[in-house]
Amino acid sequence: MRFALLLLFVCTMSIDGIAQGKKPTIMVVPMDIWCQERGFWDVYENQGTIEGFPNYQQAIQGSRELTLVISKINSLFKDRGYGLKDLSNSIKANTRRTARNTLTISKNGNSLSMSPLDELNRQVKADIIVEIDWSINTVGPKHSITYNIRALDSYTNNQVAGAQGTGKPQFTSELPVLLEEAVVANMDDFLYQLQSHFDDCIENGREVVVEVGVFDDGSGRNLETEYGGMELREIIENWIAENTVNHQFLTSENTENIMLFEGVRIPLLKTNGQSQDAGGFINELRRFLKTKYSIESKNNSPSLGYSQIVIGEK
Repeated sequence: MRFALLLLFVCTMSIDGIAQGKKPTIMVVPMDIWCQERGFWDVYENQGTIEGFPNYQQAIQGSRELTLVISKINSLFKDRGYGLKDLSNSIKANTRRTARNTLTISKNGNSLSMSPLDELNRQVKADIIVEIDWSINTVGPKHSITYNIRALDSYTNNQVAGAQGTGKPQFTSELPVLLEEAVVANMDDFLYQLQSHFDDCIENGREVVVEVGVFDDGSGRNLETEYGGMELREIIENWIAENTVNHQFLTSENTENIMLFEGVRIPLLKTNGQSQDAGGFINELRRFLKTKYSIESKNNSPSLGYSQIVIGEK
């Protein structure tokens, strides 16, 4: 009896520990397949290859069903203490920002310069993207829902949690009711997978990729150029080693002009307590090179989990 009570106490404490830990911010979006099947999909040609991507704005504006599903999933996460970034509100904010930037004119009549990288960095910074797909089944007067939900680390795009299932048939056809009944059965295991991944990020650092390149500016400088008896690539690699969590990284490419570091584990937070992404991390390297070696460089980071610094100029 004492052993049973002790075991119950330990299990309760473990669950409470998970619940009280820092939780990631979540954004819920429809899966690509859902968008494709319903026509919320944009296609373009990229160097002769046809590629496509979901049009979330059209999906939000054109599907009442999607709005209901996202609202229900959001409420399930909110009830469990997770921070949320709503897809619809984020799209509206980005639209307003685009309109504001378009109307921004300098005293000389010049418009605000917007590069493709600016557009990419405008995307909402959630820790985890939760993708959802579903279909409604009807047999006689009863209805059920089959769903597939998965969580992706927004820095690596790797899946960190997943759940699938079909709810019990019910006489109601209300989508939020069917969805909650189906999802709740697997919600605890899904959240355990998700939280375990985020706890690992807290303890061992968030995984990103760092690329270092060199501008062809005619100076003859490259990553083999020596400063104080050390090649520039050695200096950079040493800095990466000193500033990663537990010195965790892999140098997968190392030439006179390019260095590629993968599996780079950076601290989840900056020293001021703000969340840190790959671009913020590489900014510290840029400042280090300028302060100690008078080397100019450009931060050219296209996404949360991929940073690029180009040596030679800004």
